[in-house]
Amino acid sequence: MIWLRLLLLVLAASFLALGLFLPIIRFDKLYFFSEAPSLIDLVTALFREGDIALFLVVGLFSIVFPIVKLIGLAVQLSGRAGEAGLFRRAMPHLSKWSMMDVMLVAIVVFAAKSSGVATAVSQPGLWFYAASAVIAGLLPSMAGTGKNSAPHRTN
Repeated sequence: MIWLRLLLLVLAASFLALGLFLPIIRFDKLYFFSEAPSLIDLVTALFREGDIALFLVVGLFSIVFPIVKLIGLAVQLSGRAGEAGLFRRAMPHLSKWSMMDVMLVAIVVFAAKSSGVATAVSQPGLWFYAASAVIAGLLPSMAGTGKNSAPHRTN
């Protein structure tokens, strides 16, 4: 079972990297102009345009939290969670926010579609990003299923 958890962790990390760097959405404007930014491109554009608060919120929830969560899952799956008390205490909090990143990206897609300014079409980066979030959401429930994690019963 450990090999399955490790495989899923590697898949989640790989999918997150693809989701961050591949185009997540394609905007078609006036039938002539098309843009297909990645999530990294969108976040850096927020910074360049001076939207610092939005840059911090989207960057934190869409980039930093998923990376920290995967690092925490790796520590937890390696069995060293007892040594890294910070990750053990942080994982329940990170798990509560695990789908916030996907929701933020979905809001961007919805806003673009409903504005009427551009047509928005999801791209492979969005699907890889969502798959990473789903796998990372499933891994905490699998992390405690090893033979050393069975609860001790007292009669």
